[in-house]
Amino acid sequence: MKQVVVVGGGAAGLMAAYAAAKNGNSVTLIEQNEKLGKKIYITGKGRCNVTNDCLPDEFLQNVVHGGKFLTGCIYSFSPQKLMGLLEENGLPLKTERGNRVFPVSDHASDVTKTLERVCKKAGVTFIFSEKVKEINVLQGSTCGIITEKREYPCDCAIICTGGMSYPATGSAGDGYRFARDCGHKIVTPVPSLVGIDLKGGWKDVQGISLKNAVLTAERNGKTISSRLGELLFTHFGISGPLALSLSAEINRIDLKEVDLFLDFKPALDEAKLDARLVRDFSERKNEQLKNVMRGLLPAKLVFPVLSAAQVLSEKQANAVTKGERVRLVETLKKFSLKPVSLRGFSEAVVTAGGVDLKEINPKTMESKLVKGLYFCGETLDIDAYTGGFNLQLAFSTGFAAGNSIV
Repeated sequence: MKQVVVVGGGAAGLMAAYAAAKNGNSVTLIEQNEKLGKKIYITGKGRCNVTNDCLPDEFLQNVVHGGKFLTGCIYSFSPQKLMGLLEENGLPLKTERGNRVFPVSDHASDVTKTLERVCKKAGVTFIFSEKVKEINVLQGSTCGIITEKREYPCDCAIICTGGMSYPATGSAGDGYRFARDCGHKIVTPVPSLVGIDLKGGWKDVQGISLKNAVLTAERNGKTISSRLGELLFTHFGISGPLALSLSAEINRIDLKEVDLFLDFKPALDEAKLDARLVRDFSERKNEQLKNVMRGLLPAKLVFPVLSAAQVLSEKQANAVTKGERVRLVETLKKFSLKPVSLRGFSEAVVTAGGVDLKEINPKTMESKLVKGLYFCGETLDIDAYTGGFNLQLAFSTGFAAGNSIV
């Protein structure tokens, strides 16, 4: 039996504690907050999108960084195994659009309560409202965890302190400091799954939602990403599923090199869109363009589009020239947006960056530099798209760490 201390009582920490305890180890979990799973409580808008019910191969296609590193642990502790564990311990689940899995109750607190119950049954001891200050390392091996109150001797320490997203839940990047103090390299943490600030004023169009648009990102003329989905205009720029997913793909790039383009009518190619304009302009030939265009766009977007196409909004439809119509088609198919920055960690769903994966054993999550030291979840340089994938990464890496301690 080994003495194991888990630092952090979120998704990764609870799973790591359970997995280590079920193997017969003496496990203590230290949580700086007054209760477990503070971040779990706010995931999925309080409903907790606990995982994504897809097979490992498909799951890994939704990992942005660290896919190869994570292959083993996702197959070993798949979404289906997580779902089985939760349901076997009294938490009914349901699967919704996009294979997103939620508790039937729609209460995130039920996920935390189930994991706490599983841990207690396995013999985990919980310590609350105690902040870890440092890891005690002696001759290259972990020998203790030092908090603001005392030291906990241990053979193994599993660091599950999360990233820097949603700092109100206590995520302050402590795990990165612990890792750095132990000699690890940290890939610079950046916000991921977050809104994008755009150049120019967008307050006039805030609240406008596009259900089926294509958002494309280019870097020096080469496509980085092009996706179909839902987009939301805000006072700062864009948010919604399309923007959040894109943020995960551009958060390590100098945004001065990035251009965004929006296709308002992806179902129509340029020829069909031009034919649609010809028909609309003919049927409403005596009306001003700003009114006719409302048949194609939300009213608040008509002026920005006409302005970008350099076509007067007061012009009558029957007075629009072929050249102006060509510019309108081009603008509707490739409306230019200039990203300035990503929103901060306080709005980010997850953190990208973290402990360099080259220094971590992918089978066990153990440090290659310090024996008995493990890192899981957001402390690692791993992240994925929305849809339950990031929570599953936390559960799978936590399970891999705890289960390897025998």
